[in-house]
Amino acid sequence: MKLYAAIDLHSNNSVLVILDEMDRTVLQRRLPNNLEQICQALCAHREAIEGIAVESTYNWYWLVDGLMEAGYRLHLVNTTAVQQYDGMKYREDTHDARWLAHLLRLGILPQGYIYPKAERCLRDLMRKRSQLVRARSQQIVSVENALSREVGTHPSSNRIKRWQESDVDDLPLAELSQLAVKSNLAVMHCADEQIERLEAAILAKAKLRPEYQYLLTVRGIGQVLSLTIALETGDVKRFPTVGDFSSYCRCVGSEHRSNGKKKGSGNVKNGNRYLAWAFVEAANFAVRYDPTVKRFYQRKCARTKPVVAIKAVAHKLARACYHVMREQVPFDVQRAFA
Repeated sequence: MKLYAAIDLHSNNSVLVILDEMDRTVLQRRLPNNLEQICQALCAHREAIEGIAVESTYNWYWLVDGLMEAGYRLHLVNTTAVQQYDGMKYREDTHDARWLAHLLRLGILPQGYIYPKAERCLRDLMRKRSQLVRARSQQIVSVENALSREVGTHPSSNRIKRWQESDVDDLPLAELSQLAVKSNLAVMHCADEQIERLEAAILAKAKLRPEYQYLLTVRGIGQVLSLTIALETGDVKRFPTVGDFSSYCRCVGSEHRSNGKKKGSGNVKNGNRYLAWAFVEAANFAVRYDPTVKRFYQRKCARTKPVVAIKAVAHKLARACYHVMREQVPFDVQRAFA
């Protein structure tokens, strides 16, 4: 008899449920987040288990990797796409795990991509870089706000990036206000140092990848955006069509239609936020520096708002990058923006 398992993963424990082909509960148990104990609970049913569904929570790496190495077939659940059940007066973790096992048995479980373990660290390092860039930007904004509030001036962010502690001493600020600005600069410079360190490590590992080199030929895409797109995409062949890829990049509108009428919007946050950011950034650069892309943008602006026009450019670039990575060919701006 075939069995179907699901694990509702939490920060310090997990709920394991196993169902048979008739949707009857074979096993239901709450376990600590210990791979050995979870494997022991599964062991008695190992040969009959068709697959194990695991929620794609923030801490799924250790469990999915460990069970895959133990020889189980894993299904990473796309939790945002799971249709929740209604009408129950009482619901708990065992119901959630049972529902995932039920969907797995029926073959309708929404699944996410299990990024290869060997490649995942490099992608996560790029995400750490993005986190540090945001932290640096927060410090710069804090300095800008302090000077606007205390002095009435608003120096550029590029100028603030070059400041040292001695430059703050020359500002007409109270002693404690100077201390606050100096602390901002100290954090900013520390972030700068770590960003450079991470970029060097990432580039050393990724620069020989063909998809990275071909992405550099795309208008508006430099080293940082090329690394982001290549690492967040992973294996581009996992997307059967260019439409699937552009949707994953959040470049496609989300709406529900029935009988030719709009019936509401879908979840606009479905997809990869890092890719969404990367293609909007690339679109802004491409419009600034490429005449063909600029003309396309201006035509769109004549009919709609600039922000919508930029999204249209981002969509075009996402579609172009799909073909560039999949076919491993240089970017052709005329083909992309004809």
